[in-house]
Amino acid sequence: MNRFDRLLRPRSILVVGGGAWGAEVLHQCQKIGFQGDLWVVHPTKDSIAGLTPFRSLDDLPHAPDATYIGVNRHATIKIVRDLAAMGAGGAICFASGFREAVQEDAAGADLQDALLDAAGDMPIIGPNCYGLLNYLDGATLWPDQHGGVPVDTGVALITQSSNIAINLTMQARGLPIAYVVTVGNQAQTSFADIGRGLLDDPRVTALGLHIEGVGDLRAFEALAKAARQKGKPIVALKMGKSDQARASTVSHTAALAGSDAGARALFQRLGVGQVQSLSAFLETLKLLHVIGPLPSANVASMSCSGGEVSLMADAAHGSDVTYPTLSDPQRTALRAVLGPMVALANPLDYHTYIWGNVDAMAATFTAMMDARMSLGVVVLDFPRSDRCNAAAWEPVIEAVAKAQDASGKPVALLSSLVENMPEDIAKHLVDRGILPLCGIPEAMEAIGVASTVLNGTMDPTDLLLPDEDASQPAVLGEAAAKQALREFGVHVPLSQSVHTIDGLADAGQAIGFPIALKGEGIAHKTEAAAVAVDLLTIDQVVAAAKRMRCSSFLVEQMVTDVVAELLVGVVRDPAHGFVLTIAAGGVLTEILADRVHLLVPATRADIAAALGQLKAFPLLTGYRGRPAADVQAIIDAVLAIQSYVIAHRPQEVEVNPLLCLPHGAIAADALIIKGCTS
Repeated sequence: MNRFDRLLRPRSILVVGGGAWGAEVLHQCQKIGFQGDLWVVHPTKDSIAGLTPFRSLDDLPHAPDATYIGVNRHATIKIVRDLAAMGAGGAICFASGFREAVQEDAAGADLQDALLDAAGDMPIIGPNCYGLLNYLDGATLWPDQHGGVPVDTGVALITQSSNIAINLTMQARGLPIAYVVTVGNQAQTSFADIGRGLLDDPRVTALGLHIEGVGDLRAFEALAKAARQKGKPIVALKMGKSDQARASTVSHTAALAGSDAGARALFQRLGVGQVQSLSAFLETLKLLHVIGPLPSANVASMSCSGGEVSLMADAAHGSDVTYPTLSDPQRTALRAVLGPMVALANPLDYHTYIWGNVDAMAATFTAMMDARMSLGVVVLDFPRSDRCNAAAWEPVIEAVAKAQDASGKPVALLSSLVENMPEDIAKHLVDRGILPLCGIPEAMEAIGVASTVLNGTMDPTDLLLPDEDASQPAVLGEAAAKQALREFGVHVPLSQSVHTIDGLADAGQAIGFPIALKGEGIAHKTEAAAVAVDLLTIDQVVAAAKRMRCSSFLVEQMVTDVVAELLVGVVRDPAHGFVLTIAAGGVLTEILADRVHLLVPATRADIAAALGQLKAFPLLTGYRGRPAADVQAIIDAVLAIQSYVIAHRPQEVEVNPLLCLPHGAIAADALIIKGCTS
């Protein structure tokens, strides 16, 4: 039995507090038809929402499964303590003024600690939250209006925003919602804990998370693993993009990683789908509820309008959706139905010749659904029900149902505008096992995300978590950083540090020409004119040194035969672990913004796949007859840098550029920012 069972799926509900909020909780339970015991405690009132209050907790017939505490923060603590002592199943703590208010009220943190102590092992949600809606069992511990209705199965939603939770319940897209839970301060119970409790319900098909931050990484890993084991996908809309990942502005890596890179890498690794808007959030969850995860984003698009075909074709650009070219068997089958006047392609404009002919439309849709397709999409906007008659659109629904049965593959109906999929039709389609999609951009995003969920590279190796925040970072210069990385297997050029101009001649002779000269103690050397390359004589070396505003120099072997330059960096992200960035390198790395993010530890296969995602990857494989780079040596270099990070857990490491050669990979520049613990 899950520790949240009684709280999430109660047979008895108690409301403590007879104000407007508490009375509304009772009203919502009555409105939805809660079938269990419904009680209220109030010391003086004789009637609340038509119920006779008990005067105290001691008067209750037995310990309640779920309690909604709608009193002030000080009284909340005592009630929680009494509920825990009597063996209650859990409580929603509505009151605010706890840790979220510490800037205005220093007592808030102490009160939240007292609340946790009072609860003990009894689950509490909040404080500072609206509560939960269980549409499966008609249990609405919720102090306000909401737009949901009872369902038999559906998706579960968790959000840190009570107002957004209300907005989500008002959706009219035909999405069956099973649960809505707001988590507030997450003082005791995190959204990951609640998520596991929701996934344990066999009636829940998918989980949606609207969150500001991941919080406990280990708990989030456990949630993702539980979802994978149950085959129930998670979709996340992450808000509150902060600058946590920007540990420093000294390197390019911090700027490239940005504020959201860690979250994106984490979701990808764990097989959690990430969307960018509330609309796509709902559409993706609806797709996953009706169909489940897609094996790919290969789509067969069908419409009776050339304009809609263009919209669908353009919408796929920049998305993960692909339209496979029609095969010869597909063309033969389509030509037999549509005749010679229709141009055959994917997306397909089947024209209006067969409009209203169920069998012909079904044959067309079925012919499009060959083995390569994961989803068929028929574009169909329904007319306004208050001004028009939709009877002529019903044959398309029947044709889609027949095509779905004949092909054994899902076929969706997509309205190009969200408002052109009436809610009653959307619900009817869901009941028939047909996916209604609302809005082309949202649909494209939903299809792409649905093809990636549950497909993460999660392995038994846990993420590397940062130590406590380092308070005294120290920057290692280039020579020291290279030496540190060299000890872990990173190849570096032959070099010498020289502290006087007079020493440059001996260093140059020892290294051999051509030479690269760098000023030491400067982070962005190129911008500071502290780099000179291809120096062929001592006189050139000395002249270059005199132009630099520094007194210490690095004389370095000039690496030739370079195929490409990469950046490899790791940033310590307190919220998500260590973010490993692989990017097109050199002085233009931030302008090019060609990068992929992973989390440490990454496997050899992860790194190889990341390299393949770079726009610069063709340079590594021999672009237009140029020599190819040693990709395995590049991967070795990335793994060596990662080994240093695992051993020392610095705030930041950057190699830029990593020179990619036909045989080998060499770190031409390096920077390490160590923390006080590394």
